[in-house]
Formats: sequence, structure tokens, C-alpha cells
Amino acid sequence: MSYLRLLAAFFRVSIRGELAYRVNFFVQLFQSLLGLGIALGGLAVIFSFTATLGGWSPDEVLALVGVYFLVGGMIGLVIQPGMEELIESVRDGTLDFTLTKPEDAQLLISIRRVEIWKLIDIVLGFVVLGTALVRLGGDVGGGEAAVFVLMLVAGGLIIYSFWLILATLSFWFVRVENILVIFQSMYEAGRWPVSLYPGWLRYGLTFIVPVAFATTIPAEALTSRLSWETLLGAVALATVLLLLSRGFWRLGLRRYSGASA
Repeated sequence: MSYLRLLAAFFRVSIRGELAYRVNFFVQLFQSLLGLGIALGGLAVIFSFTATLGGWSPDEVLALVGVYFLVGGMIGLVIQPGMEELIESVRDGTLDFTLTKPEDAQLLISIRRVEIWKLIDIVLGFVVLGTALVRLGGDVGGGEAAVFVLMLVAGGLIIYSFWLILATLSFWFVRVENILVIFQSMYEAGRWPVSLYPGWLRYGLTFIVPVAFATTIPAEALTSRLSWETLLGAVALATVLLLLSRGFWRLGLRRYSGASA
């Protein structure tokens, strides 16, 4: 509960800060609607020539687009801002202020910065996902919904752990922002089913840059495509990466010399 209260406190601070620049809301709204329009327009063009895409029907791909925007909004809401600020604070030595706080430093760097306007992407993701579920009709039951939530949580933990590992590299290297940009570029591939890509790229989007665990696998849970092996593998990978990222973070802290160095 203390973690939730901290997150709520940082969220309130972010709201107060952003309300001073309300035009950012309209900029983000325009960007989000433009991105959604491009995604849906691309689907319309593709499915005007084919009935399926990598074995996925139009409504199933629409659900995948909803998951893509939902997860992308979560990344932009709290994961990406926190990791970017971690990199900057390691470089200029201001991480000292975080380390002196009584709460766990990893928790603080993970939630201290919230980009509230990214909630727009989350809302749009839910709208698109809801529309897809209505179009899919009775094909989605309670079991599929529960597995979807589980895979969404597992995918979120995998992405968070992956970002934390990348950001922790800043304890050894001066600039690692370009690595984060590469991930953002590769995440664009998540709006399409991973089965659409050739084998080498499918492997890369699953195990090297785990985009598939964030988008395709949760969408597979809604469309009854998910196997028990993949489900258990996603949960196991989320657990392993979470522990690995925690250990790597603690190792990085031992390399940190602070602002006085």
C-alpha cells in the first residue's frame, strides 16, 4: 500500500506540473489520434487485398492494435520517463538525492516521473480493444480475459525489466539513450502479429527485444491462440528478468561514484 501511495503522490505532482502547460494535452491528443489513424488506415488497406494476415482475421489484428496502444501508453506513462531520468541522474550525479531517501531507490526511479498525457494512448487502446472484442462477439470468454490480464502483467514486467537493464548500463557507459531509441523503433513492429515476420526477425522480437511478449502474446490470449507452453514461458521469463534486472541494478549501484567524483 505504501508503494501505491507513493505512486499516487508522484501522479498528483505530475498533474500539477502538467496543468501549467495544458497545450501539451492537445499536442499529445493530436499525436495519438494521428498514430491511431495511420494504424487503422494501414489495416484497412491491407485487408482490402487479403482476408487474413499471418493467420489473423481483421478483428483479431484490431485487438492487437488495441493492445499495442495500451502497452505503449503504459511504457510512455511511467517506464520510459523514469528510465530516461535515471540515465540523466547517473550522468550528472543527482542520483545521490534518490539514494538518500528512505524508500527503495529502484522503486523511486521507476515511478517518480509520470507523463500523464500518455493516459490518452491508454484510453485509446481500451477503446480499440473494446471495439475489437465487440466485433469478435462471443468468441472471448472469462477464461480468455483472465489469461489476457495475466499476459498483460507478464508482458509489462518483461518490458520494465528490459528497460531497467538498458538504463542501468549508464553506470558503465556515458550515453545509452540511443539504445532506448532502438527499442522504441523496434516496438513499432509490435502492431503486427509476430507470426507475420520471417523466422530470424520473429526470434529477435521475442527473445532479444521482447516486443512479442508485450503485444502479440496478450492478444493471442484473447483470440484463443495462446498455448499453455507459451503462457508458462511468459510467466517464467517475467520472473527471471525481474530478478535479473534487480541484481543488475544493485551491481550498477556499486559502480556509482556520485556527484563528488
